[in-house]
Amino acid sequence: MALGPVQVLGIGFEHGQFKGEILDELKKLMEHDVVRLIDLLFVRKLDDGTIEKLEITDQHEISKLGAVAGALIGFGAAGEEGALVGAEMGAEAAEKGTVFDEGNVWYLEDALPVGVATGIVVLEHRWAIPLRDAIIRAGGLPIVDQWIHPLDLVAIGAEIGMEI
Repeated sequence: MALGPVQVLGIGFEHGQFKGEILDELKKLMEHDVVRLIDLLFVRKLDDGTIEKLEITDQHEISKLGAVAGALIGFGAAGEEGALVGAEMGAEAAEKGTVFDEGNVWYLEDALPVGVATGIVVLEHRWAIPLRDAIIRAGGLPIVDQWIHPLDLVAIGAEIGMEI
């Protein structure tokens, strides 16, 4: 199974409002095999301090991810034999449920201010697989792998005082 880069993305929402626009866009991206949704967790702290949570999990995808991650860790630790053991252990661990355990949810419950909500998504970037494979075929080696967000560029511009 080809596995693309996996990203954990957390998004905060003031006033605790989920309007569905983000889920609609995620569905479009999944339909075009741009990303694969592995797990999605919404947590909202109401004005009275009560926590509401909703998780959308693809158990099959989590099991595959656990097997792949376990195999890679096992291979790094003990070669091919370790990869087999790691894949079994990873798949077994993943069968227990979700990427987010109760410790993650508990931490979010404590960290969220009243009236705020957060959505945390685990995505596989499927679009990157053919590019990665082409780089490997060409003998390329990864040197840097870093996201640069538009606000990072704004901050850099503000720091250097660039005028246009």
